[in-house]
Amino acid sequence: MTDADGGSYTLIVALAADATLSAGALGEHRLPAGAYAYTGSALGAGGFSRVDRHRRTARGDHDVRHWHVDYLLGHPAARIDRVVRILGVDVECPVAERLPAGPVDGFGASDCDCPSHLAAGDGSEAAEVSGPDRDALNGLAERALAAHEAAVAAAADPDATVEVVAGSGE
Repeated sequence: MTDADGGSYTLIVALAADATLSAGALGEHRLPAGAYAYTGSALGAGGFSRVDRHRRTARGDHDVRHWHVDYLLGHPAARIDRVVRILGVDVECPVAERLPAGPVDGFGASDCDCPSHLAAGDGSEAAEVSGPDRDALNGLAERALAAHEAAVAAAADPDATVEVVAGSGE
């Protein structure tokens, strides 16, 4: 498997300050500072180049807003801390269902029956004052990693590789 083959991924997002997002057809939503996880798939042409696009959006190098997550990542207080991904396997919905409830109904889930593909860290993981701390991000990343591993086990795909890779950088 190569990055071009794609797969499923979860972006661990640090939101350093409260943010009000206008997320396309979902309308305007206020997100408190904290740790978030967005789960998606990158199985089409280019594979994980979609994750590279997300990184560019979070760095401020790409300003097109096409998907719901673009509105979050395009906020100046957002950065991708790291990415948990599975090469070559479509487990987007099973992973999203294993993560905490989302703060915005329908976020990233317009093409499926999931309540949301954006998860928020619970009370201990979402720091209201100064954004998420390292423990909050690590906790949510561990939950995402466990969700990916469980989804792979349920899919019974012995060739699937779960890994954690770099986020958007400072």
